[in-house]
Amino acid sequence: MTAPSRVTASPVRVRYAETDKMGVVYYANYLVWFEIGRTDWLRETGWTYREMEADGYQLPVTEAHCEYKQGARYDDELEVRTRAAQVSPVRIRFDYEVVRRGDGMVLAAGQTVHATIGPAGRPARLPDRIRDLFA
Repeated sequence: MTAPSRVTASPVRVRYAETDKMGVVYYANYLVWFEIGRTDWLRETGWTYREMEADGYQLPVTEAHCEYKQGARYDDELEVRTRAAQVSPVRIRFDYEVVRRGDGMVLAAGQTVHATIGPAGRPARLPDRIRDLFA
């Protein structure tokens, strides 16, 4: 099932600690920014990660992919655009774009796939609250 068109835009400013010796953002930080986008996406649906976990559900990452197009640098203002792109009864995929606000350049694009772990700590169906967003 494909997702609704809900896209969140999460602002991120590159911190010095996120750059490498060459002054370019270290590649693993993009995955951290994906997480920022994902939690903002859920928050905008009205159900935060904290609430989801309090209800006994978790969404562990089972796959992650990032295509780096151009490096971000210290103090760049970025926007992480996140969209839930696909859902199955037990998985959800989020798509991301990291865009530099100054010129609109897409610096990276990627996706993460998440399984659903239910209150019993075992694989489970996505909660109706999330699945209903795709109806």
